[in-house]
Amino acid sequence: MKHGKKYNESAKLVDRNRAYETVEALDLACKNAKAKFDETVEVHVRLGVDSRHADQQVRGAVVLPNGTGKNVRVLVFCKEDKAEAAKAAGAEYVGAQEYVDKIMKENWMDFDVVIASPDMMGVVGRLGKILGPRGLMPNPKAGTVAPDVAKAVTEAKAGKIEYRLDKTNIIHCPIGKVSFGAEKLAENFETLLEAIVKAKPAAAKGTYLKSCTVASTMGVGIRVATQKYGV
Repeated sequence: MKHGKKYNESAKLVDRNRAYETVEALDLACKNAKAKFDETVEVHVRLGVDSRHADQQVRGAVVLPNGTGKNVRVLVFCKEDKAEAAKAAGAEYVGAQEYVDKIMKENWMDFDVVIASPDMMGVVGRLGKILGPRGLMPNPKAGTVAPDVAKAVTEAKAGKIEYRLDKTNIIHCPIGKVSFGAEKLAENFETLLEAIVKAKPAAAKGTYLKSCTVASTMGVGIRVATQKYGV
């Protein structure tokens, strides 16, 4: 794969054979962000599990202490008695069947998070084939199927992110913007890693945290030392 001049210049500053301490790695990631926009910093964690087995799935959600820096648009499926509370919490869209129809008929996708009360999952279930592949289907483990939809909206707005394994046993998550600086990004990083460590399946054998890399949107991957987590 051919990279641009800025990427190649940044790559020279990173020792590929070294695992950096968290703050140092994130400071490097920020310094290497050369794009004209405020790049997102992402974490990529490779786990020693096999996602093909149900008892080795790793999935959950966590509220980052410093948020993600992204304005999250929330769609809530709930009945009328909870609609006002959801709107008051900041949800952009609140409704029921009308939004199912809008998504199915118009391919409308102007939202980043979907939250549903448990009694609406019969309705929302019809959207599985559309929302599922995009990682938007409400799920109890991610806290997006919740009786208290207002609380779920508040958490989503505050910077709640979902983490889940992909088919190659890697978790990819944003932890904020370059403009946050290394210290705030490190707080978000630690919160995410601690959640992933707590979610370690009982069936996981051997080394759990195989490798961890941070990178800005257009930047170089930088390895982070994970020995302190002891897994």
